[in-house]
Amino acid sequence: MKKNGLIRQLLPLLAVLTGVAALPAAAQVNFKTKQWSLQLDNSGKLTSMKSLALQKEFVFADKAGALMSIKKDGQLHAPRSCAWNAKKSELLLTYPEAGMEAKVKVQRNDHYISFELTQLTQPDKVDLVLWGPYPVTLADTVGEVVGVVRSKDFAIGIQALNIKTLGGYPNAESDIEPSYDVFEGGNKVDVKEDDMNKQLFRGDVARPTDYGAVLQAFCRNRGRDRVIENWGHSAYLAPAFNDGGVVGSKIALFGVTNADVLPTISQIELREGLPHPMLDGQWGKQARHASESYLIMDFGTANLDEAIAATKQAGLRYLYHGDPFENWGQFKLRPREFPQNWASMKQCVETAKTKGVRLGVHTLSNFITTNDPYVTPVPDTRLAKVGYSRLSAAVDANAKELAIEDPVFFNQFQNNTLKSVVVGNEIIRYGTVSTSAPWKLLDCERGAFGTKAAAHRQHDTVGKLMDHPYKVFLTNYALQEEMSTTIARLFNETGLMQISFDGLEGCLSSGMGQYARQLFVKNWYDHLSPELKGRVINDASNPGHYFWHIYTRMNWGEPWYAGFRESQLQLRLKNQQFFRRNLMPSMLGWFSLKPETTPEDIEWMLALGAGYDAGFALATSLQTLQRHGLKDEVLGLINTWEQARMQNIFSEAQKEQMRSLKHEFHLELTGNRAYKLTPVYNAYFRHAQQLKQPGEPVFSTFRFNNPAPAQPLSFIITLAPGKESDPDVTFDQVSIAVNRQDALVLPVSLKRNQFLKCDGKSVRLYSRQWQLLQTVELNKPLPVLANGDNEIVFDGKYSGENGADVKLEIRSNGQPTLIQK
Repeated sequence: MKKNGLIRQLLPLLAVLTGVAALPAAAQVNFKTKQWSLQLDNSGKLTSMKSLALQKEFVFADKAGALMSIKKDGQLHAPRSCAWNAKKSELLLTYPEAGMEAKVKVQRNDHYISFELTQLTQPDKVDLVLWGPYPVTLADTVGEVVGVVRSKDFAIGIQALNIKTLGGYPNAESDIEPSYDVFEGGNKVDVKEDDMNKQLFRGDVARPTDYGAVLQAFCRNRGRDRVIENWGHSAYLAPAFNDGGVVGSKIALFGVTNADVLPTISQIELREGLPHPMLDGQWGKQARHASESYLIMDFGTANLDEAIAATKQAGLRYLYHGDPFENWGQFKLRPREFPQNWASMKQCVETAKTKGVRLGVHTLSNFITTNDPYVTPVPDTRLAKVGYSRLSAAVDANAKELAIEDPVFFNQFQNNTLKSVVVGNEIIRYGTVSTSAPWKLLDCERGAFGTKAAAHRQHDTVGKLMDHPYKVFLTNYALQEEMSTTIARLFNETGLMQISFDGLEGCLSSGMGQYARQLFVKNWYDHLSPELKGRVINDASNPGHYFWHIYTRMNWGEPWYAGFRESQLQLRLKNQQFFRRNLMPSMLGWFSLKPETTPEDIEWMLALGAGYDAGFALATSLQTLQRHGLKDEVLGLINTWEQARMQNIFSEAQKEQMRSLKHEFHLELTGNRAYKLTPVYNAYFRHAQQLKQPGEPVFSTFRFNNPAPAQPLSFIITLAPGKESDPDVTFDQVSIAVNRQDALVLPVSLKRNQFLKCDGKSVRLYSRQWQLLQTVELNKPLPVLANGDNEIVFDGKYSGENGADVKLEIRSNGQPTLIQK
């Protein structure tokens, strides 16, 4: 009795010293940090997550579940009991239905609490361990990748503390996390309010629910081969992978104010040995330069100086080659641009460095082109396989049919572009598979991709090669690791400073889903030299929970589908929501600068980027810049806006206005080193050709509500595409009258692919590539737009009867604001 009494007296003291309170009457244990507490009951259920300052409970009690569950023989088991060993700082969880016990090491500090599975009965018998789901009532902001949910005044987060512990829920055996495809209903270029209210989620480390959100992570036992559904295949061989299994899986949980979320994750990275990139002396997730814009332009030893000059004229520090490789796999550079392969790239990097420019390259991760030495003339045994069978009969080198024992891995055609198998050192392409036994691969092409046709014996192994619609092969994990190491070696030997891991979905070929994607990048990161590790800007279009600690930013939204402003605009704007939810720097994606791109389009992009504090990638070429008649103006605008954005000169109110799609802005640097920000209001109209009776008027009347002060008229007029049957049509005697003032009649003949532009001072005619064709002489002052409503009467004469519509854009400048640097 005296001994038990002494223990009861010591328990409160132990709780004070350790921050862990054990309450034997209720058999509960309570862990605390500076800002929150976490409580488990006697069954191992997580029953409380509470803000200490707010004294507010955030666990949704009706859904409270286990700290850690185990899955065995396809059945998920929650623990039935939980015992706390304060001396060892260890939880003992029992799972009687599964006949197992688990020991979980608990460590706490001022910032977070970590849980590590250190021991498990017969761990090789377990399918996986599941941390959570932990139901919480916070849901104002749900960061599905970073694993943090926030309300107005508090945040709760989960972090996987090693790469084999995956963020999210094991929804599928493939471990491909769920996502919502913004183009599910087809390519959308219009941003509708209803669409913008929908969230585009990529993953489920944190997942919204009807009561709030859940936080969750898991670790799978990969110690044996599995046949799973994977990437368009109902049967796919996922080979065993030795990573120590579920023992060692580890997570951190934290609860802090919103302002402390990023500092807390920074502390977790440093304390737990996670990647912690430092960019120009700052942690990457808080570095101002993490969202730097860049120029995408082919370069090589012969034209590097010109490419650098364009980069510097645009005020940018990063020049990025979008397609430098002759092959993917060994990553040999294009010999025309880089005659000495990697040595030539090193020469370019060193030249650019002396001029303050950093070079980068685009990769397709583990994609392997069919001209790569991994494929031809002898295919590497580590090329990814969907699965295997055996030849049921011998074949000679000329046979056009291959008899196989089992067709299961071969007759899947949803994601089967190259239709290729490998037997020995020969790659064979096939057309179809017989519809019944005896099973055969039909219409075979022997010795494909430069391999050698050969005879093969009965029972020889036939491997179905995994490929991708880009007409490339992929890797198993061993080859994936070698390729990511090769990319790291390329950077170490050349000094490259930027990379995009495009095509990371190719790593799904290993059968390990998001785990393989993140292993690819971690292996690259781990093999960088000390001089480069953490300093290389890297991004991708496939985010991931562990990957979050490595990548600088995400960046996608491409320019290939519609006009400059319309192409993937919905996705670009939804991405801004995604970036902010997940506490990462913002990017607008890729844009395409063509010879016909207008300065107004460029400034629209720049203002939008300033509004979201988001960088961009501008894809162009030296040839394009040479053809663009307003190249200097375009590059000057980029320089002005990007320098202003990186200096963070804009107020939050100004940024909010610039995020609006209702109007535009113009920015210029004044003589006294201040910036002048001018709102620009515009409206678009179309004047259609009409065939009427002689003498019947054919003019168009438009209304323009001008929020700006009264000012001379500004406009841009083009012949709109749509009627192509008369390519030589012209629009003559362009006439514009404003509010019953005398009409301005322009003595000009406007042809297809020309711009007629007035900036409120003069009128100029440009070619499609913005080459100046004519400065139009004016015989009277420009009409004046009034503040408020304006009536605009537009007219002119067509040549021919099949002319295009005329597109008229009216523009006005609002009151400028001076911003001191």
